[in-house]
Amino acid sequence: MATFVIEGGHPLSGTITPQGAKNEALQVICATLLTSEAVTIHNIPDIRDVNNLIQLLKDIGVKVSKCDRNSYTFQADELNLDYLESDEFVHKCAQLRGSVLMIGPLLARMGKAIVTKPGGDKIGRRRLDTHFLGFEKLGAKFTHVEGRDVYEISARRLKGTYMLLDEASVTGTANIIMAAVFAEGATTIYNAACEPYLQQLCHLLNRMGAKISGIGSNLLTIVGVDSLHSTDHQILPDMIEVGSFIGMAAMCGEGIRIKDVAVSQLGIIPDAFRRLGVKIKVEGDDLWIPRQRHYEIQSFIDGTIMTLADAPWPGLTPDLLSVLIVVATQARGSVLFHQKMFESRLFFVDKLIDMGAQIILCDPHRAVVIGHDHKITLRGGRMSSPDIRAGIALLIAAMSANGTSRIDNIEQIDRGYEHIEDRLNALGARITRQ
Repeated sequence: MATFVIEGGHPLSGTITPQGAKNEALQVICATLLTSEAVTIHNIPDIRDVNNLIQLLKDIGVKVSKCDRNSYTFQADELNLDYLESDEFVHKCAQLRGSVLMIGPLLARMGKAIVTKPGGDKIGRRRLDTHFLGFEKLGAKFTHVEGRDVYEISARRLKGTYMLLDEASVTGTANIIMAAVFAEGATTIYNAACEPYLQQLCHLLNRMGAKISGIGSNLLTIVGVDSLHSTDHQILPDMIEVGSFIGMAAMCGEGIRIKDVAVSQLGIIPDAFRRLGVKIKVEGDDLWIPRQRHYEIQSFIDGTIMTLADAPWPGLTPDLLSVLIVVATQARGSVLFHQKMFESRLFFVDKLIDMGAQIILCDPHRAVVIGHDHKITLRGGRMSSPDIRAGIALLIAAMSANGTSRIDNIEQIDRGYEHIEDRLNALGARITRQ
């Protein structure tokens, strides 16, 4: 288990460019399973979760060629069907949550997939019912395989239908879309997720020959086709990393430019930081975050305490609440954070409290932060990263703190952030990997 040692109190300045979007990469890489022709994807982030998924595709017979540092070509023309049913494949899928996105493409193209409980962040219950209910509506059947704790999902030919999703699940919507591209007739998905990364998946599939309409809305129509073909695709900048860098700049920046962020795709993220008083300037497709001597939390129009809550797109992504909580610890004023979607994601705040933050954890879903207004600096400490986003939030806290901090289990951070210590050290941070 690796560790970061962080010498806090060093101001950051300069320019940083966000990596390609992790969540988009997982979706579009799995989409390459839908064709036997070559698909080239650019701006793939060099992170643990994505690299593990690429290796998993290699294991099942996908030909993967690295074009340059962040570009790969995938060709799934000779899949190893025996390996897809092996215990080794099932075990590897269980270690990687992104592997669940292989089910839809394999079901659509091969008529069969093996399903096991995937791994990922330990942030509370993350059910897969939406995926499976969608597959069943398309005509798939589930069979429990005795002695293996897995299910076989199969269908001779999926058939298009209307479905109203029980929740706007991003991975559930993506999986159902990929299954439906070869279904007979038209599939209508209502209450579909509509995140930019899901829109990117739909645009990729359409360039491959799919017929998807309603992109960007919560009502999608997919008219089934017989086959898909090759194309190229460019992954968007990672909006979660952009938000993380805004948080770092607010807490310990002397002026930081975040380049090429795809401003039009950031949604409410910049405004969420502005509600905490953080000054953000949009300059072309860059964000300029000046030094924040003070930043004051806004109130609602009626004078009541500011509340920031996560919600499906175009609401505030839950992946940034951890960073926003850390930023709020040094703001002027108080704010209530309401984490609605996962019941364990706020438990990392006890580590911030140990560092001197004034936070009241009301219950597993709500926390009140009373900002220090820079009058009390967080103090360094030893902590462990429980998940990707809490890990980066703790790293931001440690960089702003007095003294030296140690963060264990940084493999969690590596799952979502590319060479993060090198990129931050280039801005002036003092982070050592041990």
